[in-house]
Amino acid sequence: MGPFAGENRNSSVVLLLTFVGAVSLMSLMLTADLAQRQRAEAALRSSEQQSRELFEKVEELNQDLERRVRERTAQLEVINRELEAFCYSVSHDLRAPLRSIRGFSEVLLERYATKLDERGQEFLRRSCESSQIMDRLIEDLLKLSRVTRAELQRRPVNLSALAESIASELRSGEPARTVQFVIAPGLNAEGDERLLHLALDNLLRNAWKFTSKRAEARIEVGATAEPQPAFFVRDNGAGFDMAYAGKLFGVFQRLHSAGDFAGTGVGLATVQRIVTRHGGRAWATGEVDRGATFYFTL
Repeated sequence: MGPFAGENRNSSVVLLLTFVGAVSLMSLMLTADLAQRQRAEAALRSSEQQSRELFEKVEELNQDLERRVRERTAQLEVINRELEAFCYSVSHDLRAPLRSIRGFSEVLLERYATKLDERGQEFLRRSCESSQIMDRLIEDLLKLSRVTRAELQRRPVNLSALAESIASELRSGEPARTVQFVIAPGLNAEGDERLLHLALDNLLRNAWKFTSKRAEARIEVGATAEPQPAFFVRDNGAGFDMAYAGKLFGVFQRLHSAGDFAGTGVGLATVQRIVTRHGGRAWATGEVDRGATFYFTL
């Protein structure tokens, strides 16, 4: 065999040992990788389980919240219907006795005025005036109640034509007044024409009333894109303090005394109710003695 045979055997042994070492090292590395992968998979499964549990918990909370919201909404709807029915019933039932009081007071004033002194006549006149105010208030409450209960019938509506018609009625009612109406053409919207007519009527009559002390009154109806697309009714009348803007659309809220400007405090509440039913909103800006602008979206 010779000396080279021993060297070959030694080389083979070295190679074998090297191979075995390499295989052992690779086996250890694979084992470590496998263990790491198993740990990662276990962590992932745990994370997925936690995620599922969290999702189920959130879903349960959402369902519970939706159920409670439905219950509260149903309760509010019942309460609103009861309040509307009560308002309508009270307003309707009050009118008959009120008209009797007003009728008898007017008869007394017409037929028996000569038998009363000046103070007695003044009492009767105040009674008649108060009855008229109460009758207007009841009528406004009935309108507000109908606005809430009426079914919307949406169709294209020409707001410019409605405004022109209302302006003509206002001029005919007080022909002695000088009021400039500026009504933009082509103001078109989609909604319930009857309700939108009522909303515009309230806004324009409001502007007509609060410009009554202006020698040169101006009432404008138009549309704007800023701060957002909206229709508006603007006047140069008495205006209001912006600190009280939040009260404008409340029922029976008045920022001016009845002695300065007559009214029931229901008109703007009716406007807001109509606009809200159309999915829009109403707001106003103004300045004392410099006029006001009422905006609404649909």
